[in-house]
Amino acid sequence: MIGHRKDLLGLEDLNKDEIISILDTARTFREVLDRPIPKVPSLRGLTAANLFFEASTRTRLSFELAQKRLSADTVSFQTSGSSVSKGETLKDTARNIEAMGIHLVVIRHQSSGAPHYLAHNLDAAIINAGDGTHEHPTQGLLDIYTMREKKGRIDGLRVAIIGDIMHSRVARSTIWGLTKLGASVTICGPTTMMPAEVERFGVTVASRVEEAIEGADVVNILRIQLERQRAGLYPSLREYARVYGVTHERLQGARPDTIVMHPGPMNRGVEIAQDVADGAHSVILEQVTNGVAVRMAVLYLLAGRDEPAEPGPETVAPPTPRRAVEGSPAMSAPATKGAPR
Repeated sequence: MIGHRKDLLGLEDLNKDEIISILDTARTFREVLDRPIPKVPSLRGLTAANLFFEASTRTRLSFELAQKRLSADTVSFQTSGSSVSKGETLKDTARNIEAMGIHLVVIRHQSSGAPHYLAHNLDAAIINAGDGTHEHPTQGLLDIYTMREKKGRIDGLRVAIIGDIMHSRVARSTIWGLTKLGASVTICGPTTMMPAEVERFGVTVASRVEEAIEGADVVNILRIQLERQRAGLYPSLREYARVYGVTHERLQGARPDTIVMHPGPMNRGVEIAQDVADGAHSVILEQVTNGVAVRMAVLYLLAGRDEPAEPGPETVAPPTPRRAVEGSPAMSAPATKGAPR
């Protein structure tokens, strides 16, 4: 478990030790991914359901791969062609899935708070894969993990976050995690894309990209959300690129060893220049790989294991679910001979 928590709903609620525990566990699983056979039987016998009510590529595939690398059984749910299109409620959909013997539920939903609603109504562990404009905790964790691996620390780092802060659930999760671990965060973006309650995040607000980037150890660039341009939040994409786009020239103000990050998908030539996205400072593809390890760690910890599993199947027992699904038999598996209990 993550502390005494059944679910991972956001980083705002986690304390420093809980975040570090996830990062340390992710490091173990990152080593697993580099092995010739990158798979462990840590979640063998458990089933995870992926409920994606919004379109997703990276996050959905990352979770599915993490589950397979841990030997969990997986089922995926898409709203298109499902009972949701016939009027079924979120609660009924989830309860039906849980009644099938699901232990872990990964949910992405367009409504902020949807994962919290499920967490209060289901016994299965709930993992927030992005809810509205609220949080995206595993993306925040993988961003922080990547920073720590590249820089050796989080405490004392100067991190610049550039872009649409108001609508970014990634920004919220990353900011909560970084500030709890001692990083200094500066944000920059159009005033129409800044949250009204920005002061509660404990960050510095810069009026110009050059000001935000100056002396930064990390430059984290957010996607300009094209679908929101119809709302008139900014005159044009060309104007946004001119004023807020991170270019090679603007990056010169950061530290020489700065790293450039982006949660994806990228709008090349808008919020990030081509030569920055593909340049020597970019760790964007490393973020993708690290995301699998971080999600493996989250799934593993919420399944109730306390220590990372070793790869040998002869020495690992499937984790025992904390609670059986109501109305179904307990699904505990007997420990393999010689396995720690």
